[in-house]
Amino acid sequence: MTRPPLSLLDLTRVREDQGPAQALRNAAAIAAHVETLGFRRYWVAEHHNMEGVASAATPVVIGHVAGATKTIRVGAGGVMLPNHAPYVIAEQFGTLAQLYPGRIDLGLGRAPGTDGATLIRALRRDPQGADRFPQDVVELMGWFAPENGHGITAVPAAGTDVEMVILGSSHFGAMLAAQLGLPYAFASHFAPAALDEALHLYRSNFRPSDRLRDPHVMVAVNVLTAETEAEARHLFTTTQQGFLGLIRNNRRFQHPPGPLDWTPREEAHVMGMLSCHACGTPDQVRAGLEGIVSMTRADELILVTDCFDFEARKRSLSLTAEVWT
Repeated sequence: MTRPPLSLLDLTRVREDQGPAQALRNAAAIAAHVETLGFRRYWVAEHHNMEGVASAATPVVIGHVAGATKTIRVGAGGVMLPNHAPYVIAEQFGTLAQLYPGRIDLGLGRAPGTDGATLIRALRRDPQGADRFPQDVVELMGWFAPENGHGITAVPAAGTDVEMVILGSSHFGAMLAAQLGLPYAFASHFAPAALDEALHLYRSNFRPSDRLRDPHVMVAVNVLTAETEAEARHLFTTTQQGFLGLIRNNRRFQHPPGPLDWTPREEAHVMGMLSCHACGTPDQVRAGLEGIVSMTRADELILVTDCFDFEARKRSLSLTAEVWT
């Protein structure tokens, strides 16, 4: 089996006893670590009104991390485009591309990345703004073109090299990525239900573009690797508790590993959301990832390793890289 490259989606999780400043320091450190392991990309995502996530100002975090690394691609996985004017995103990511040429990714999603009240009252956005997502993506692509014919230039974005990716967990994103000839990243780390059909739709409807000649699929996977299965399962309870908090609408700080106080119904719900995961010893994780690659024919795996202890997280990523390369 040809093993696709590994990338990292960093949730920039905040521990209550450390605060967001430490989470941001950890972001730069973990990016530098996976760079030495040969990872292709490091991504952070836009979330709002979540005390446990430090990446709300996504372009600022990207600049912070890119400045602490040398070769790894750094970007958004993603920017929630309906929250912003495409012109402003072009200015921000064009600036990043000028500072770190050839290294900046711009993954685009249409979800709000927050709750309804925050979307309307704080972000001052129209809940129907997601309906304009395809048009906004096309507009954004135009601002990066060397010439756009509008008499307005997104400085310094025009002509810069920013790799754009459509994110999604449904048929909608798959079809849009296919029609625009862009890479497609599926959010199977939290919404795996439509994975197979979405990838089929993307590949079968893909139209080559100036940006991409052939389909390129990225699949997000929850991964926790340790020397023993028992240790890995223990560390993975942090991820499980985080998802339990989501379904209970308790989106606070990152939880330390420990017993799971959930009902059978909650357990089924959480594990359904986490069905695309690999957890255990290096050999077990390698087998799990090989199974996912065999099923999806992924061109790239985007790992999500939500681990309370920073050193244990570094160790997990090291073990995963060692067994995969």
